[in-house]
Amino acid sequence: MSTVTLFSQQQPALEQDHPRPERLLTGNPLRSTWNHFINGSKEMYSGIWASEVGSWRIEFGTREDEFFFVTEGRCRIVDEFGKVVEAGPGDALVIPAGFRGVFEVLEAMKKYYVIIERTS
Repeated sequence: MSTVTLFSQQQPALEQDHPRPERLLTGNPLRSTWNHFINGSKEMYSGIWASEVGSWRIEFGTREDEFFFVTEGRCRIVDEFGKVVEAGPGDALVIPAGFRGVFEVLEAMKKYYVIIERTS
């Protein structure tokens, strides 16, 4: 049976990691993820993500898009051509499939995210 997921009523497991050494640029930020929803086909993930200050290279798959809404802190995203976007509380962004660049956490941040990974 399908049901609505209300984040405030969920208690997802905390997952923590650091950027992979080969992608790490500055710091060694601890990143925390709470996956509140994963659909049955595992094509969509949503939840809350937080990170300490630092930066690392990112490369999105050709079928992976991410929408996120910053609730705390600040980040900077620099694409492979040098275009810079900064975001803070209240800002919403989409990182498109195939994106390559740098994700930099300027101030410890938290965001709500939705990731779509198309399988076809």
